[in-house]
Amino acid sequence: MTTAAPAVTLVAADPTLLLLPVEEAARRLGIGRTTCFALIASGELESVKVGSLRRIPADALAVYVARLREVSTAPRAGGA
Repeated sequence: MTTAAPAVTLVAADPTLLLLPVEEAARRLGIGRTTCFALIASGELESVKVGSLRRIPADALAVYVARLREVSTAPRAGGA
């Protein structure tokens, strides 16, 4: 006798959202929720408060990634 595996439903993220929950922002960046909150606390990732909720502007993710790319491609002092 075989047991059927439970069905898994994948929920696609809504690309039209302007403000993302921290969990969704973390998922899109491929990082954990705790790391995402640390980036917010340090000011590296922009966030806003909507009432009591913390949200990440969708375009803030692209700004953060662009900044990471700048830093990683910048010439290093003393390097050859």
